[in-house]
Amino acid sequence: MKIQRLLSYVRRAVDDYDMIDDGDRIAVGISGGKDSVALVIALKALQRFYPKKFELEAITVSLGYEGMDFSNIRKICDDIGVNYTVVQTDIGEIIFDARKESNPCSLCAKMRKGALNDKVEELGCNKIALGHNRDDVIETFFMSLFYEGRINTFSPVTYLDRKKIYSIRPLMYVPERDVQGFINREGIKIVKNKCPVDGHTKREETKNFIKEQIKKYDSFEEKVFGAIKRSDIKGWKTENQERIRKKN
Repeated sequence: MKIQRLLSYVRRAVDDYDMIDDGDRIAVGISGGKDSVALVIALKALQRFYPKKFELEAITVSLGYEGMDFSNIRKICDDIGVNYTVVQTDIGEIIFDARKESNPCSLCAKMRKGALNDKVEELGCNKIALGHNRDDVIETFFMSLFYEGRINTFSPVTYLDRKKIYSIRPLMYVPERDVQGFINREGIKIVKNKCPVDGHTKREETKNFIKEQIKKYDSFEEKVFGAIKRSDIKGWKTENQERIRKKN
């Protein structure tokens, strides 16, 4: 996928859900994986022509796993002109060695989010851009249904009241395969996740379930995503959708 196509997805999401305002200072959360790397590149490209002016920071929360080298991410950020900060933590050691968590993902996400939010606040940013793609939206929807018994997924824009920071998800329209295609086309080297449970999580199980449904049903992902957009899940109705609903 070319940068122009990636930008068209991102621009549409940003416009549909008013993700960016004049004067925003946006921190991009970078894990080192394909989605967050594609996101910072796309937002930097968008910054050059978007009518609303905004600034960018890039932040990685290192969980302390041995062998995770973020030097290539720093080079990418340097090359495109985005300041890059790595927050060093012992989250991995706390979860797996000290606490020996049997279900570590939830606690890890909470601790990682806390460290990220603290650094965002310290850098004077008012928004965090997260690299969730369309597949993540759909997977989270099914995980909420299967494991919590409710109809839900994360919102395109979320307000963190305690920190007074907004989370935005500009990649939400981009299929995961297109993100991978962009990374492959650009020859970008991503950081391999060293987490001991990577590939053995509930999300991975859900991803495999969705793959099976795609084989059985035409346009399965498009239909589920469309249903989410038309649903009453908090944060998913655009102003245009609301106008249409009120007319009917």
